[in-house]
Amino acid sequence: MITPPPLDEAVLTIIRCAIREDLGGLPGEAAAIDRTTKIAISPTAVGKAHIVARKSGVFCGGFLLPVILKAFGGSLGFRVDIPDGQLVNAGQQIAEIRGPLANILTAERTVLNFLTHLSGIASLTHKFVMAVARCRPGSPPLICDTRKTTPGWRSLEKYAVRCGGGVNHRMGLFDGVMLKDNHIAALRSGADAARSLAQITARIRREVPAEIKLWLEVDNLDQLQEAIPGGAADIILLDNMPPAKLAQAVTLRNELGRGGKPLLEASGGVTLENVAEIGRTGVDRISIGALTHSAPALDLALDIA
Repeated sequence: MITPPPLDEAVLTIIRCAIREDLGGLPGEAAAIDRTTKIAISPTAVGKAHIVARKSGVFCGGFLLPVILKAFGGSLGFRVDIPDGQLVNAGQQIAEIRGPLANILTAERTVLNFLTHLSGIASLTHKFVMAVARCRPGSPPLICDTRKTTPGWRSLEKYAVRCGGGVNHRMGLFDGVMLKDNHIAALRSGADAARSLAQITARIRREVPAEIKLWLEVDNLDQLQEAIPGGAADIILLDNMPPAKLAQAVTLRNELGRGGKPLLEASGGVTLENVAEIGRTGVDRISIGALTHSAPALDLALDIA
């Protein structure tokens, strides 16, 4: 079972914001209204609705359903038939909601917005995971996300990546150290001007707690060769290198590194069309910003039964 993120104040705030922007306020507030439902649907009418997949993919977001429904008020019951992280087929029922029809109809779009977005991320991640699994059976590279997430949604979107079989990169700036090109440029404008990348990385490593991973970004093979000695970096990120260069980078790491360390992570310009070729180079990880910033929503529908 994939552990969902905590339903902390950040997640609850997103849900409340989604409801407020749809109703003009939160349920119970004077400004909150669904004009169509108020006019058309009797407040005493009850029934049920099914959430159904219109396209196949990986479902994600079921753990949010009770929280969203509760936020809309009323006595809505529900049943989730598909666990997060499971493949669904077009036409398959995912969940059932029961209770006042007015509440079901008012909650419909907010529920679907959360589920389709998170399921879209999980589905796209799954496609990348399967693509590299086919190209390197038995030892595929890990498919990793990035910090390129929707503001406020990071814990939810990174959970969706896990549901799709991917691996989370740093959650934020607080749980990992990553020396990027701008960090190196800034360091070399001062006291580290004469130091090699390996020396700079070793100095930074001494100041980083042992349990915190240290990444180093390089743009070319010369930088990689300069960075490997000493093994201070846990992971070296190979930024925007074509597959031929990535393969050379793996060979270089195997010659200069120790026991397959540091790990090599390809990043930049990764698509479903080229990820298998990148995977065949032998890199250990592939990070893909598109998992969270460009995933299309999975088509789901809510149908009154």
